[in-house]
Amino acid sequence: MKRYILLVGILLASAVASSLLAQGKQAQNPIIFADVPDMSMIRVGGTYYMSSTTMHMSPGVPIMKSNDLVNWHLVNYAYDTLASLDELTLTNGKSTYGRGSWASSLRFHQGTYYVTTFAQTTGKTYVYSTKNIEKGPWKVSSFKPSYHDHSLFFDDDGRVYLVYGAGKLRLIELTADASGVKPGATEQVLIENASAPAGPNLGLPAEGSQLFKIKGRYYLFNITWPKGGMRTVVVHRADKLTGPYEGRLALQDLGVAQGGLIDTPGGQWYSYLFRDYGAVGRIPYLVPVTWADGWPVLGAAGKVPQTLALPPSKGLIPGLVASDEFGRRKGEPALTLVWQWNHNPENALWSLTDRPGYLRLKTGRVDTTFLLARNTLTQRTIGPTCTGTTALDVSHLKDGDFAGLALLQKRYGLVGVNYRNGAKSIVMVSAESEKPVELQRLPLTQSTVYFKAECDFTERKDVANFFYSLDGKAWKAIGAPLKMAYTLPHFMGYRFGLFAYATKNPGGYADFDYFRIADTTAGPK
Repeated sequence: MKRYILLVGILLASAVASSLLAQGKQAQNPIIFADVPDMSMIRVGGTYYMSSTTMHMSPGVPIMKSNDLVNWHLVNYAYDTLASLDELTLTNGKSTYGRGSWASSLRFHQGTYYVTTFAQTTGKTYVYSTKNIEKGPWKVSSFKPSYHDHSLFFDDDGRVYLVYGAGKLRLIELTADASGVKPGATEQVLIENASAPAGPNLGLPAEGSQLFKIKGRYYLFNITWPKGGMRTVVVHRADKLTGPYEGRLALQDLGVAQGGLIDTPGGQWYSYLFRDYGAVGRIPYLVPVTWADGWPVLGAAGKVPQTLALPPSKGLIPGLVASDEFGRRKGEPALTLVWQWNHNPENALWSLTDRPGYLRLKTGRVDTTFLLARNTLTQRTIGPTCTGTTALDVSHLKDGDFAGLALLQKRYGLVGVNYRNGAKSIVMVSAESEKPVELQRLPLTQSTVYFKAECDFTERKDVANFFYSLDGKAWKAIGAPLKMAYTLPHFMGYRFGLFAYATKNPGGYADFDYFRIADTTAGPK
């Protein structure tokens, strides 16, 4: 019966794809115009799951689900918080911007889902496992060292491995449940110079390993970056896990690279990869794959196609980003999955129940800068253009408090209310120079104010504008346009952020009535 249902599903999917092609409705690259880097992907029956990197955000290692490889929605996270070090809790002046947990590896083996990741911040490798990837619970194991850009691999003989490293790629065996390094196991070099197929003049050695076994052969995907060139996909194959491996340059177009292979129930193959695209972040692409002489051939004549024989996107709202009125019914989670905190939150200092229908952010300490403030609540920006708006009640701020709407990256921008010397003001701050500069200050005599941030990532324009309103209808620009930039110290696309922090006296709070995000791009997504 199950086989029959699966066969019917394959035939229906094929018929839908053919119908869409006939109507000229197809998916377009990028499949996700938002920061979803370092993807790892699996298919279980007719359902796809994908994990990604969100580094210093909590909860971390997002899990996304799709039925068509194009339309994805968040279903879970592997962890609530990674650890409780000062760097992760923004205490004692420390932070872990650009670090936290990096590229994950997602696998399904004998009824159990595994998500592994690694963290420079803690020096550990983490293994999260569950029988139910959408609901959990997760079991966690951690061990040293932090195996860089590793790929978890379950071989047919029941043995379990990690492939990891940069340039010189190594193999280490794990225990059968993948909870740690197998006692007595020693690392061995798998490929001495995995970058070689891309030539000798390299800026970034081969990393981002993802290992697959297809029809008895082992295929290892890596990214490398020749100097003066672009991110490049390199693939190695071998008849045995331990090699020897032979390698090829598999794709060198638009800088689309780092990922692996996925097949559909109907037998089509794709490579999932991402592209650095300025301030919005690293955005996912799908590249069709054909097979020739036992090698995966990526792209159309070596190029990344603009359209794909897959269903069109329905947009990223509400699957990956979403508006929130902050009203919750009994039994609903306090925060929906689109939200992540900047670093670990202090849960005693935020609430959706103190004032139903509002997000209350309370101050619990004195902070010197926005980037070190606790409890900034964030979600992704999206391209090509988008806006985020919020309404804010500032009647309970204390002297020195600052609360409002941010675009978070090292070169951030803020618009908010600052309470200083007994008076409230609307303020726009720009850190375009990597130092915060107050560009405009206007007096505020009412308790409720509205803020908006507009982002334009079209053709990497990467410009944001900030606005305020006293009635939620008539908007006025404030400050100056922010030239956004993707900086490596943060290693993340810009995010909308709701913030409130104290610079003099803790104990005040701000109430956010809603956050609304809109994709403002006209035409097909």
